[in-house]
Amino acid sequence: MSSYLELQNVSKHFGDQPILRDVSLSVQPGETLVIIGESGCGKSVTMKLMMNLLRPSSGRVLWYGRPVCDLSSREVVRERLQYGYLFQMAALFDSLDVFENVAFGLRQNTSLSLPEIQQRVDACLKDVGLRPELVSRKMPAQLSGGMRKRVGLARALAMRPRVMLYDEPTTGLDPIMSDVINQLILRTRDREQMTSIVVTHDMHTVRKVADRVIMLYPLSRLQPDEPQIIFEGTAEEAFESSDPRVSDFVRGDAVVRLKELLAS
Repeated sequence: MSSYLELQNVSKHFGDQPILRDVSLSVQPGETLVIIGESGCGKSVTMKLMMNLLRPSSGRVLWYGRPVCDLSSREVVRERLQYGYLFQMAALFDSLDVFENVAFGLRQNTSLSLPEIQQRVDACLKDVGLRPELVSRKMPAQLSGGMRKRVGLARALAMRPRVMLYDEPTTGLDPIMSDVINQLILRTRDREQMTSIVVTHDMHTVRKVADRVIMLYPLSRLQPDEPQIIFEGTAEEAFESSDPRVSDFVRGDAVVRLKELLAS
């Protein structure tokens, strides 16, 4: 079976600033891949490349074994519906209430009737632990950070994607709400047989949800011939890694990082 997502020797730069260099990775059906690394290493850029929200400077992105660059615009739009995306700050439409936010993709991309849309929106809100009768008419500004994240997840799940991408899903949340989001990632994966890709710096999330972990490293601290993926394995292997760059990051060794910053 083809990988659901694959990057082949992908590089990305913005002007003269390189962010990714010759990165290759694949995501297998049903697995949860977690991408970790410090700020500026290219985690979120990698995810946007996977979704074709950005185009690589070189290399190829493949969806279900097909290079995205070979797809027509219509095919890209159709195939992208198979991929759900939870943005880092949820990215809700401020002018739309919760119901209209979750219903947005359904109105734009399906022929469902209004009662069918209502039913699916209500079901998705319940799936993420929200009561439709209490939140449907609230505006995003009236929601807590955790509620916004859950509404964003409900919006993504409403399209019934085969692959779900999470960009820093627990950022800005307290430990209890972070664990709620982690549980939702696991429940969604198990109930919907979902393939998941999670970008995070939260090691509790890594331990909780990861089948496989990849760690990216900033290009500014690599030699020209060093690979940017400095670790690939299980969460347990990451925490037991003998590479100090990996072990310091996953164990949160701020002293080591501070010395690096002062020396740079």
